[in-house]
Formats: sequence, structure tokens, C-alpha cells
Amino acid sequence: QKKIFNTYDLWQTTDKFSYVAPLEEIIENDFNLNIPRYVDTYKEEEEIDIIKAQTDIDNINKELQIIETKMSSCLTELFQDE
Repeated sequence: QKKIFNTYDLWQTTDKFSYVAPLEEIIENDFNLNIPRYVDTYKEEEEIDIIKAQTDIDNINKELQIIETKMSSCLTELFQDE
């Protein structure tokens, strides 16, 4: 909210956030003040390395199996004493 007020007070153009349109441009756009007409907010999606992601998932699953085995062993020990 503070960024909005500061931008308005300073009357400044900020990439992907605000644009100070000259009156001529507003007239050319038939007084259309829709924000996307003046401010490009498009962000290119980050590329995902599918092979690395799958490797990470596989490693997490292996780690999970180890933890589940240890947990099962601990629970077995706990309930053997009863």
C-alpha cells in the first residue's frame, strides 16, 4: 500500500507497476484507462529442469523410506516391551 502512495505522490513510472501516460496517449486510446493498456505486468515463467526435479523427488522418496523404516523399527521396539 505504501508503494502505491509513494508512486502516486512522486508521479513516476515504475517498470511492471506504474506508468505516467501523457494526455496525447490517453486521447489516442479513446480515454481508456485500463491498467493493462499502459502497464505490462507479464512475467516470463522460470524454466524448470524436469530431470533435476525428478531426481530431487526420487531422493526425497528414498529418504522418506529410510525414515519410515527407522520409525517402524522404533515403534516395534516400543511395543515389544509391553
